[in-house]
Amino acid sequence: MYTIASVFVDIIYKCRIWMCLYLVLVLSVFLSITQAVDRSNFKTCDQSAFCSRQRAMKPGQSSYTALLETLELSDSHLTVQLLNNNNKVLLLLELYRLQGNMTRVKINELKPIKPRYEVPDVLITDPPTELMSVVAQDEHRVVLSLGGEDWRLILSAQPFRLDIMEGPQVLLSLNSRGLLAFEQLRIRKDTKSQTDTEEAGEKEDTEKHDKEKVSEREEEEAEEEVDQPGMWEETFKTHADTKPNGPSSISLDFSLPGVEHVYGIPEHADGLRLKNTDGGDPYRLYNLDVFQYELFNPMALYGAVPVLLSHNTHRTMGLFWLNAAETWVDVSSGQGSSEVPQTDVRWISESGIIDVFIMLGPRPNDVFTQYASLTGTQAFPPLSSLAYHQCRWNYNDQEDVSAVDQGFDEHDIPYDFIWLDIEHTDGKRYFTWDNNKFPQPKDMLQGLLDKRRKMVTIVDPHIKVDSSYKIHTEIRSRGYYIKNKDGGDYEGWCWPGNAGYPDFTNPEMRKWWASMFAYDQYEGSMENLYTWNDMNEPSVFNGPEVTMHKDALHGPWEHRDIHNLYGFYVQMATAEGQIQRSGGLERPFVLTRAFFAGSQRYGAVWTGDNAAEWGHLKMSIPMCLSLGLVGISFCGADVGGFFKTPSAELLVRWYQAGAYQPFFRAHAHLDTPRREPWLFGPDNTALIREAVRQRYTLLPYWYLQFYHAQRTGQPVMRPLWVEYPEDIATFSIDDEFLIGRDLLVHPVTDERSSGVTAYLPGNGEVWYDVHTFQRHDGAQNLSIPVTMSSIPVFQRGGSIICRKNRVRRSSSCMENDPYTLYVALDSQGNAEGELYIDDGHTFKHKTDKQFIHRRLSFTANSLSSSDLSPDSQFPTASWVEQVNILGAQKPDAVTLTTDGGESSVEFEFDPDTAVLTLRKPGVNAGVNWTLHLR
Repeated sequence: MYTIASVFVDIIYKCRIWMCLYLVLVLSVFLSITQAVDRSNFKTCDQSAFCSRQRAMKPGQSSYTALLETLELSDSHLTVQLLNNNNKVLLLLELYRLQGNMTRVKINELKPIKPRYEVPDVLITDPPTELMSVVAQDEHRVVLSLGGEDWRLILSAQPFRLDIMEGPQVLLSLNSRGLLAFEQLRIRKDTKSQTDTEEAGEKEDTEKHDKEKVSEREEEEAEEEVDQPGMWEETFKTHADTKPNGPSSISLDFSLPGVEHVYGIPEHADGLRLKNTDGGDPYRLYNLDVFQYELFNPMALYGAVPVLLSHNTHRTMGLFWLNAAETWVDVSSGQGSSEVPQTDVRWISESGIIDVFIMLGPRPNDVFTQYASLTGTQAFPPLSSLAYHQCRWNYNDQEDVSAVDQGFDEHDIPYDFIWLDIEHTDGKRYFTWDNNKFPQPKDMLQGLLDKRRKMVTIVDPHIKVDSSYKIHTEIRSRGYYIKNKDGGDYEGWCWPGNAGYPDFTNPEMRKWWASMFAYDQYEGSMENLYTWNDMNEPSVFNGPEVTMHKDALHGPWEHRDIHNLYGFYVQMATAEGQIQRSGGLERPFVLTRAFFAGSQRYGAVWTGDNAAEWGHLKMSIPMCLSLGLVGISFCGADVGGFFKTPSAELLVRWYQAGAYQPFFRAHAHLDTPRREPWLFGPDNTALIREAVRQRYTLLPYWYLQFYHAQRTGQPVMRPLWVEYPEDIATFSIDDEFLIGRDLLVHPVTDERSSGVTAYLPGNGEVWYDVHTFQRHDGAQNLSIPVTMSSIPVFQRGGSIICRKNRVRRSSSCMENDPYTLYVALDSQGNAEGELYIDDGHTFKHKTDKQFIHRRLSFTANSLSSSDLSPDSQFPTASWVEQVNILGAQKPDAVTLTTDGGESSVEFEFDPDTAVLTLRKPGVNAGVNWTLHLR
């Protein structure tokens, strides 16, 4: 077996040096990714100059005073100046009372020497404001009304502090620990004399104006600020980060009295509830390509959503820190005043301004609605994208794709999408095909289309520098590449070798990129080809922390300002390209690895390069739950684990868990043995087949949940406390979850498990095992014996769930198949549910109101279907084939009433399970009807 060093020597010996440099680099990257993560490649807070500086501040009296004599109140907001008593620099505080029980706080320099970055495009609109009035004021404080008699915001002057009150209760305090810190932009001291000379006649008028503002500030300063290490340049390993604008970091603390549980700020491979970071590193938000990441670690991963939720039995609130720079979040839990529990949260960002939205709830669903009003809701995906996806790096060629496709049919396992990774391209040139391996891509796609299946190909945002490559020459000629600090095109190493990185922050670049998905531009593409954006953190193999240098330029802005937005913009442009290629008719499907707040508007995410280990299977649950809490419902993990080789048991258990997570894709590393579902023996094939088939039967329910998610912002996969906010027992559970309100899932995630314990919430509620129909009371821990075929799933009593039990080769083949209704009665004998139907792939549900949305209700021994959207219409051939009523009693007769009259319905009753089965009512799924139990 070769060592890494011997492999390098062998390559160099056999090749000429000038031909081998590329091969050596790529091999070094390849070998590194087959090992566990090297944490030394990624910074700790102590190794980050701005984080270290800010964290060195200790809680105490703030150095800032609110100058109440500068207060101005308009119809839309309040402004007041904040004075830094140490250096006499002035900040401008802006307060907004927003519609929907939210408050916005912005803090910026009053007179910066140049503009500071404010995040664009993430908010879907300028949030509408409501009137804010002063109800009391003296020389020490101002009291503002936030609507209603009890809601108040108190602005204290010295030291500066904000408190949001409900009656006598403090809900949240801002800067109560005095950790507001704002490093103002400045001129470097050792360049001042030179700059003064230039002012004598060489600088432009605008530069003179900037210099005058600097001089004014310097005259006001009371103390000479001392430069600290890392303010103007810092080095990590061999990478130097020049900082022409000097230090610019910001920090602010928030105190949450009465709160012990906080959640969110993904992405981290950690438990659902955020941990106390005292004595360790803060949680880091900085999109990075982290190979085979560690578990239970606050280090940054691929995505960053700066949203944190707090929850107790009385209230749920949210904090949205709108900043795209590298950010660290400290969480400290302990006792506040009067021994009341309290959690303190501190945000530290490298640049930009303070722009924070305080979402006051008070219920979990209120916070979801509030956040959705700011950043939008989960995009409504094509129905087929909620089915099963088959992927590996890489399927070899067209014959391989055909063989895998045929294998699913031969083993009677449904699937909807097959995926191609980077090897399908011509030398890692995206928007192309390898002519030897995929000579006829349209024939391949047509073969899939004939079976009503689809394909995804990878399109990454690193572009091979090659003068014969159209994509590269177009981007370069248009000036669309990110620039280095010297103004040339930024280049780094990634899969193609030397690569350029398009500036997706440029709207013209995004527009051009979208145009490349047109069928006449992306040769070989068809309507059943969709897209995967990987490596879009962005990943730069020879860059600092495997990403882009912070002093690279996006127009006037440094990369440090916008880093966490890059993947957001890549997915935005790609999704727009898919929409445009269909003339605006078809819904896109785009998977992204990197993401930010608002990424939910453009498609799906996954949890990146996990490993075939039981711990990674377990961690997929809290990771996706955390994403759902901050708006990104369409989440999944690589089934089986990307790295390493799963045992047959682990693979089966992962399929069983993945079948009940929103994005359901199997994926594997190039270096792992093949693991198509039929390669582990007939017994395991049967177990995997059953798990996948369960997913397909539930597609109507999944589709309904995503319909609601795109309307309301409610998460599809959600923690139990979201639906049971007063049940303390649910607050720390992250090994089970709800799909919508009505399905509770507790996957088996332990090796050789013979049983699990599931908590069934809800005092006075009942739950039904979906496999045996056995009834269980809520508010209990239920011990469940399991075998390899077990997937513990329960349906909530009081719900009605629609399934399609005729599973075919793909979801599209099931379009007109009939429904089976599962009516789970509550303790009062009632139940409610919904059915949603549209064409599954276009925007006509929005543009033309072509959909069916029906309310299903069981009460007083009658089951009825009524129209929830009378002004919409959609023809469907689907009908109600069967109704199973759980927790029922045997009737004497069952009749069906429709507009056509009344008819009798056959039924069976099983006294052992208390299940009443109504066979073939035969009524169309889109009309009004009532079933009477007499």
